[in-house]
Amino acid sequence: MPSRTAPAPAPSPRSASGGARFLALLRGINVGGKHLLPMKDLAALFVEAGCMDVATFIQSGNVVFTAPPALAEGLGARMAEAILQRHGIQAPVILRGAGDLRRVLRENPFLADGSDVETLHVLFLADAPDPARAAALDPPLGPGEGFALRGREVYLRLPDGVARTKLTNAWFDGRLKTVTTGRNWRTVNKLAELLRMP
Repeated sequence: MPSRTAPAPAPSPRSASGGARFLALLRGINVGGKHLLPMKDLAALFVEAGCMDVATFIQSGNVVFTAPPALAEGLGARMAEAILQRHGIQAPVILRGAGDLRRVLRENPFLADGSDVETLHVLFLADAPDPARAAALDPPLGPGEGFALRGREVYLRLPDGVARTKLTNAWFDGRLKTVTTGRNWRTVNKLAELLRMP
């Protein structure tokens, strides 16, 4: 079976502090009053792990930071374990580099067809999907909905929003045998902007 191991995040150029810029995306925290994790506590875990210039954005678990690429290698799994041990919360942590976010901004296929950006979302995959599973995807599309799998991201157009679609994290997780976490297009753009600010 082909390897599904995720490539290392694509970092930005070195910052003044000597590292590169990265993004950590958590799944399933601070949702519906459950799995509560204050952002200051989350940021502190990254600082303890040796990350610099650590900042969070909104409460859904987005952390931007600077780190040497060697430190970032495997950091997602280490941080997920730290969150479990310290706070008792099972929260997958998916890493991307600044270069990855720039690519995501360029490659969204729904921008070219004039789709309303308010309807656009991105699912970030923890690792690269098996090609056969990716080719077999046949999601239950609702009216006006669209999807496109590009590498380790699924681009979604959801005119009726995430609450009414069948194109959920669970649907893609089950068929691609990985873990996903989603962000709307405005959040993706804001995170890309924060990655440019050490």
